[in-house]
Amino acid sequence: MDKQLNIFGFAGSLRAASYNRALLRTALELLPKGASLEIFDLVGIPPYNQELEAVMPDQVKAFKQKIKAADAIVIVTPEYNYSVPGVLKNALDWASRPTGDNSFDNKPAAIMSASTGILGGARAQYHLRQSCVFLNMHLVNKPEIFVTLAAQKFDDKGNLTDAKTKEFIALLLGNLVNWTRQLQATI
Repeated sequence: MDKQLNIFGFAGSLRAASYNRALLRTALELLPKGASLEIFDLVGIPPYNQELEAVMPDQVKAFKQKIKAADAIVIVTPEYNYSVPGVLKNALDWASRPTGDNSFDNKPAAIMSASTGILGGARAQYHLRQSCVFLNMHLVNKPEIFVTLAAQKFDDKGNLTDAKTKEFIALLLGNLVNWTRQLQATI
């Protein structure tokens, strides 16, 4: 029997009513058997400052430790100005520093996004994928989850109501679990 896989997830939005945070909470409901998901809130991670690497803030230490302990990662990103939001880029910078202590190294990962627009955060995901390549993460490529016109797909309590989107999220999470098991078998 395969061991329980621990997935660690975070969303690049600080807004409590964020569709992207709601999307991450939806993933909790759609996990395949044999997997768990811990959600981390990026609130409280200060702006990256290289001078603080030797004495990292406690929130950053906790973030890095949880990434290292996880079997796989799920990142959910909104799109701001055709790219990832600053809070997400900041978290990636902290977690991958100092040089030689990249918490993301060799981690399997999946990406999702939600947007009120018709592209669903596609441009942000493509920028995020570039950063993940540099961070030596191993991304699941399909299915791509771009939740378009998000205001029409979530209810007023932040619940995803679109059945087809839920199917794709469940497929992505299943693919992440399978991909993680494949990678673990080669190490």
